[in-house]
Amino acid sequence: LTWDHLMDSHTYLPGFNNECSSEAIPGSLPAFGNNPQKCPLDLYAEQLSGTAFTVPRKDNKRVWFYRIQPSVLHAPFTRFKSDDGSWEGHGQISEPAFTTDPNQLRWNPLPLSTGSGKTFVQGLRTISGHGDPNSKHGLAVHMYTAGKSMEKECMYNSDGDFLIVPQCGTLNIQTEHGHLTVPPKHICIIPRGVVFKVKIGEDEEVARGYVLEIFKGHFELPDLGPIGSNGLANPRDFEAPTASFDDDSETTWRMYNKFGGHLFTTTRTGTPFNVVAWHGNYTPYRYDLTKFCCINSVTFDHPDPSIYTVLTAKGDDVGTATADFVIFPPRWMVMENTFRPPWYHRNCMSEYMGMIYGKYDAKEGFRAGGASLHSCCTPHGPDKATFDKASEMELKPEKFDAGLAFMFETNVIMNVNQEALDADWRDKEYFKCWQGIARKFNVQPQQNGKRKR
Repeated sequence: LTWDHLMDSHTYLPGFNNECSSEAIPGSLPAFGNNPQKCPLDLYAEQLSGTAFTVPRKDNKRVWFYRIQPSVLHAPFTRFKSDDGSWEGHGQISEPAFTTDPNQLRWNPLPLSTGSGKTFVQGLRTISGHGDPNSKHGLAVHMYTAGKSMEKECMYNSDGDFLIVPQCGTLNIQTEHGHLTVPPKHICIIPRGVVFKVKIGEDEEVARGYVLEIFKGHFELPDLGPIGSNGLANPRDFEAPTASFDDDSETTWRMYNKFGGHLFTTTRTGTPFNVVAWHGNYTPYRYDLTKFCCINSVTFDHPDPSIYTVLTAKGDDVGTATADFVIFPPRWMVMENTFRPPWYHRNCMSEYMGMIYGKYDAKEGFRAGGASLHSCCTPHGPDKATFDKASEMELKPEKFDAGLAFMFETNVIMNVNQEALDADWRDKEYFKCWQGIARKFNVQPQQNGKRKR
């Protein structure tokens, strides 16, 4: 058991995409079938579908809830308008609020002060994205800062799945399925339609992190190919919550619904977290990034970053993802005759990177809580100082354990929120880290391993 498990009072169901069942009260699940004429304990049966009914059985996702009262008990939804104007146009990732920019972009850490007095929903801001949630195509990248727990309020996302990456501050997430404790170095996935609320960890003033939202499909484990049957993120290390419910049919709750790129709100009487039992394969889940089994070169060359993929959301073309979630974890580097940091690169994909803790091995100035975006075919790579050092260093076995970075990689060109481009916390001199890279070209033959000058 890790320290995180010892400090976590909740229990979990291990495995990825498993068919699970869970009861908070023994005997609350039907003995057979899904919707009997009368459910045990006079509960209501309700199905949440994560895919169309007729997709191939291996891809079908659904969960049956057995709850005290059904979800339909709420007032009509209205468009949410916040006092500070947040959410206005943020979900519509198109002109004029969003624009394309081919430059190398980097942001310093999102100030924690921006989350003061805000819940997770209020502190969520869209940085970039592409596509249209109405047609279920594309993705969005968000960041959040939150200094206030959600109490009698909750949210669900009709537009897609959330992959949440805490950078600082533990998130205690209550879902219809049960509870998830998600500290930094963990991630969690909240699927489309699942109701949840976020509380900030005790003794923590503010939380900050990143969110990847996909409008189509769901996250999967990447195929391993010649790696074999084990490695990278192992299925047994993913954890789904166990059934837990609140018995409250009296208090007033506020519910938010991200729908068509906009935020809507309503009220309901009684908690939405009234699921006494459930069964199915459509669940939220969490994953501990320290359990990632890293694969690396033991001969020469720096491998492609795809070797560090944790989860993928497949695109329309085989091998090309709508979004990959990739990490750069602590690892041994032993490659001989190799420039060990990431190489210079122009990628047909777009790369949004974040930093969970520590420093990145390819660049100075990339700080925990910050981010960068290198779009389709935009040149990027190690800065001058990193290149000079790595070109002359002694190539002995070395363990890099100074930080944990990650990447959201996508096949689309993402639009960028104009507010993020204009933000004070954007590093507008990022391009200067490559200036001064020297011309080293020398056509003279080598003698005794060194070029003649």
